[in-house]
Amino acid sequence: MHLPPIPGNESTRLETLRALNILDTSPEERFDRLTRLAKRLFGVPIALVSLVDADRQWFKSCVGLSASETSRDVSFCAHAIVSDEILTVPDTLADDRFHDNPLVTESPNIRFYAGCPLTVPNGSKLGTLCLIDVKPRELDDEERELLRDLARMAEQELAAVQLATLDDLTLLSNRRGFSALAQHALNVCKRLNKPASLLFFYLNDFKQINDTFGHAEGDRALKTFADILRTALRESDVIGRLGGDEFVALLSDADEAATREVTERLTHLLDERNAQDQRGYRIRFSVGQIQYDAGRHGSIAELLTAADAAMYSHKQASKVRAARGA
Repeated sequence: MHLPPIPGNESTRLETLRALNILDTSPEERFDRLTRLAKRLFGVPIALVSLVDADRQWFKSCVGLSASETSRDVSFCAHAIVSDEILTVPDTLADDRFHDNPLVTESPNIRFYAGCPLTVPNGSKLGTLCLIDVKPRELDDEERELLRDLARMAEQELAAVQLATLDDLTLLSNRRGFSALAQHALNVCKRLNKPASLLFFYLNDFKQINDTFGHAEGDRALKTFADILRTALRESDVIGRLGGDEFVALLSDADEAATREVTERLTHLLDERNAQDQRGYRIRFSVGQIQYDAGRHGSIAELLTAADAAMYSHKQASKVRAARGA
């Protein structure tokens, strides 16, 4: 077994990693969503977001493995962070660096590994997004590009820790964070020729909740809606709060029928929650839906503008219907 080499900027790398205050923190949905997505897309039993500390690798997110860390000496990811390229080991038993590694000869019996380094703005490689299988395999060029794209999304989430791209109240991505993550997801859909849909939500009569029940109750309504969005949407979707009473969600690999199912599920869950809480008001929303068209929408910003306009039309139509009903 070969011990992993030490990066040339190791002291800076470790200082950067520890400044994030992310080691030994609780699981977070934004990282767990990426490992679940990687596991599903690549059909592997294990996917990790691994951060390489001085003498260990620690898993910020892990699916398919019960351990939370391993020694750095046996870490595949510690080998991966010394290069800009994806480290692939098609068959560990045929590789002198790893054939007698205890992670190969014992549980989890690694036979295939692919790890893409995670680099933060100062150039430090803090860890990897990696795939592990118990049988040999290869990655083709398209799969390697897909792994890079998922790794870039993980890098954005690490950068979010530094750049404060989370909404403090709901713990969803804020406008800046959503734009970065959604653009990456949109790029993946474009390259793989997959459909995507953007939903732009506006909470109806939210000002009235604040005015009647107070801002603390208004905050409660926002957090409730954010929780229901997390439940109703799929694990691979990107969700954000743009500010105030506006929320957005990018649904990747979702055509109009799949998007309609999501909005119907959201409405049903919200109705159930309103009936359960009985807080003197009902959380209701207007939504604008836009299907991604690569010819019309060059960026997530253009898609947001179109969805905002669709949401406004929906809101105005709802007001007209309400006035007629009165």
